[in-house]
Amino acid sequence: MTDLTVNLTTLLQAIALGLVQGVTEFLPISSTAHLLIFTEALHWNQVGEKYFIDGIQFGSVSAVILYFWKDLHHIASGSWHAIQTRNWQRDEWKLLVGIGVGTIPALVGGYLLKDELPESPVVIAWMSILMSFLLGVAETIGRRQRQFSSLTVQDGLIVGLGQMVALIPGASRSGATLTTALFLGLERQTAARFSFLLGIPTLTIATLYQARQVFFHIDSLLPLIVGIVSTFIFSYGAIAWLLRFLQTQNTWIFIWYRLAFGIFILVAVSHGLLKSG
Repeated sequence: MTDLTVNLTTLLQAIALGLVQGVTEFLPISSTAHLLIFTEALHWNQVGEKYFIDGIQFGSVSAVILYFWKDLHHIASGSWHAIQTRNWQRDEWKLLVGIGVGTIPALVGGYLLKDELPESPVVIAWMSILMSFLLGVAETIGRRQRQFSSLTVQDGLIVGLGQMVALIPGASRSGATLTTALFLGLERQTAARFSFLLGIPTLTIATLYQARQVFFHIDSLLPLIVGIVSTFIFSYGAIAWLLRFLQTQNTWIFIWYRLAFGIFILVAVSHGLLKSG
């Protein structure tokens, strides 16, 4: 009975972490921050291990690829046609190059700084507050006039540079790219869609790199599989919801949430409820 209870508890924790990972990976609120705070606050040692968290990110990768499969196929086929006809002004080719160029800064920066950026609750808190301020500024001054067809290679590079900010725990990859895209004058849904497409190579490569040894450190595959499935379901739902939400709404709900989340962490640390480092 004890083993059954422990296994059931672990599976429920895996489902819960899949929910946290799936929702926060694609909303502009930082998955790293929420997973770290969530597992530490609840003392979920087994499913809170880095290898487990790295492993369930496969669910997020699968969800974003599946959701944007038609877009990816359209970009790939259009780019292939551009290569065959040497039509370098074709929209699909420019978008592919923009995504490629935008991916490089985050991958290089992530590789060079992978051991230099501590996942400290205090760092996460201040980054959450800072990013809430930057997103608020972008929401306020962004022109929100440019559509998807107006994207350029330069946009890819600039948003890719913005994606590097997400290397700091608590910044949020989707939050950094969405903020940068809004500063560039993209309308909200276009900014989110471009953020997702630009993030696919980075998220996929980072997940494969981080989780390359996951199967050597996981005692049981069942919680990992359950976590991946849970992550996939909630990731797919979060992507669909955010794109629909931004069709008619602004990003202030995320701005205020990030500000409150950062302040909450600082208060929790000051009262000894969370470790400071």
